[in-house]
Amino acid sequence: MSIKAVLDSMFSPRLIKIYGNGPAERLYEPNAFEKWGDQVIQSLYIIWKISVYSSPFLTTYLYRKGYFVADGLLTLSKFVTSLGVILVVSFCIRGVGRYQNATYQKFVKTLSDSQKSLTPANKQQLSAYDFEFFGWPVEFKWSDIQGESTKPRLYITRPVTHRTAFQFVSSLPCHILGYLAVHSFGIRLVYPGSLSLLQTILAQGLLQGRSKLVEVNAAKRYKLLARDGNEIDSMFVDKRGLSHNGSTLVICCEGNAGFYEVGVMGTPIEAGYSVLGWNHPGFAGSTGTPYPSQEQNAIDIVVQFAIHKLGFNPENIILFGWSIGGYTSSWAAMNYPDIKGVVLDASFDDILPLAVNHMPRWAESVVRTAIREYINLNNFEQLTKYSGPILLYRRTRDEVMCISEDDISSNRGNNLLLKLLKYRYPLIIGDVQIKVLKEYLSLVGHSQGKEIFLIKTIIILIFLEQFLHRYLSQPDVCKSLLESYISEHSNSYPMRIGDDMDTEKKNQMSLYLATKYMKDYKSTHCTPLPADIFEMPWEANIETDYVFT
Repeated sequence: MSIKAVLDSMFSPRLIKIYGNGPAERLYEPNAFEKWGDQVIQSLYIIWKISVYSSPFLTTYLYRKGYFVADGLLTLSKFVTSLGVILVVSFCIRGVGRYQNATYQKFVKTLSDSQKSLTPANKQQLSAYDFEFFGWPVEFKWSDIQGESTKPRLYITRPVTHRTAFQFVSSLPCHILGYLAVHSFGIRLVYPGSLSLLQTILAQGLLQGRSKLVEVNAAKRYKLLARDGNEIDSMFVDKRGLSHNGSTLVICCEGNAGFYEVGVMGTPIEAGYSVLGWNHPGFAGSTGTPYPSQEQNAIDIVVQFAIHKLGFNPENIILFGWSIGGYTSSWAAMNYPDIKGVVLDASFDDILPLAVNHMPRWAESVVRTAIREYINLNNFEQLTKYSGPILLYRRTRDEVMCISEDDISSNRGNNLLLKLLKYRYPLIIGDVQIKVLKEYLSLVGHSQGKEIFLIKTIIILIFLEQFLHRYLSQPDVCKSLLESYISEHSNSYPMRIGDDMDTEKKNQMSLYLATKYMKDYKSTHCTPLPADIFEMPWEANIETDYVFT
């Protein structure tokens, strides 16, 4: 028995599945030694994580039981030592079991060869295995991109406010509490998918989703090294030359508890696009923690990978963000203004109102400080730096984006639309038009919302029909006015169109623009978006609307 081989097998990745055709495809079956060692190690890991999450209560309990005095500390140290011995023995037993398993040794040989030199042949052999991602070799690094390391990036920063000494001192407790909250439990409340305990529970589902991508869609897995040293787990489905939309790449940005394995990739894949999915820092195979700076670095390396490694031009890339994924999508759009378009599904304008709404009122000051200082996810501000096509999807039964339950008028997607239209068409969208748009968004939402009494439904539909007939009776005229302005000036934003329009014409234009920028989908927040309604964002200078199918 080779001691080096046993030692290498102790700490090498856990093999999960072997891909193949037909009967060759199977879950990896460890022998008794490896299985026992793995079970003990995994159990101790889960116990450790539960202890960390419950540490305030656990510490209080141990203190009350007298474990922080001399005799108690001695008992605790013996207990911890015993666990340490069990852990070491488990690693040794696992190493021996893996050494005796020919299938595992073949995998280790393939992995070792790939880590030394990842040739196309080695990549193909390695892709036949599903294993713990920390062992996967890095295939694309930030340093691989010449000139990108010094290229400046755009960021949305808070305006500098001049405060007196008294204001600074009085706000200091909120800043301290906000920092402590964000860097302990706060970031995990915003991104619950980063909880390792949750990932352990979802492990089987993630494996099934990953397997489907590989087996059904011929997906390839990649490890990307971001600027901050985080390793980003990504999956690519290449449909170039296989479907009508295959030359367009959709980069998917998941929600706060979403993973590419079980997330939104299915929608553009079914619609025939090439698709690149990735996991947030701290999610599944990706390392790090999803603070805004790490999120920015992650999507940055993903876009660079798409351009420089996969060979897609920015003009053929669509950013597709669901829920909180709208933040990374809008950040990437701000820094890559030549992309084809941005599609945001069930997203928001600013996370602050949602955060305040879900926290106790007495903590509002701390929440506001924490969000603005450390988790300032402001999609609208970032989208103002992007002049390309944008499409918003609003869920009419969204239970997450609404400030008030079952009130579609409180959906933060409405705020994103109104702010965006106000910014891009400032001479059209005034106070009167904002009021008209709010009324329209409320009527449309109720007409497609939850099941209500038939009479009420009929009344709302009648009002909606009259409303649209009044304000949206001449869409061709609105379209002609836009095209005429663009031909004389440009399609850059903000547009100065509307200065010579009367109120009625502005109302018509505002409704016309709203129907182009936002589509409704009758569903709750987490329902997958159907492929048949996934559209290319509308662009003002396009003569005919083109819908991807």
